[in-house]
Amino acid sequence: MSKMEIRPVDAQGRIILPKAWRNRLKTGSVVVIDEDDRLEIRPADADLSRFVDSVEVDAEQFGDYHALRRKLRKDAVH
Repeated sequence: MSKMEIRPVDAQGRIILPKAWRNRLKTGSVVVIDEDDRLEIRPADADLSRFVDSVEVDAEQFGDYHALRRKLRKDAVH
């Protein structure tokens, strides 16, 4: 069963999770996923394998890390 609560976000972007939710975290960390129309907060130990192939990169060579990074940054802006 899903539970939903409206939580305030302070000026520094912090969200306080209810104690019962924090107790469920094994690592004490969360992953925030920025979707098109929502933010998802998941435990850091969650299975995120569905996101592994979610990014497509059109690059000729992966050998030059710096060139690949520049291309990814350029493509992200456009």
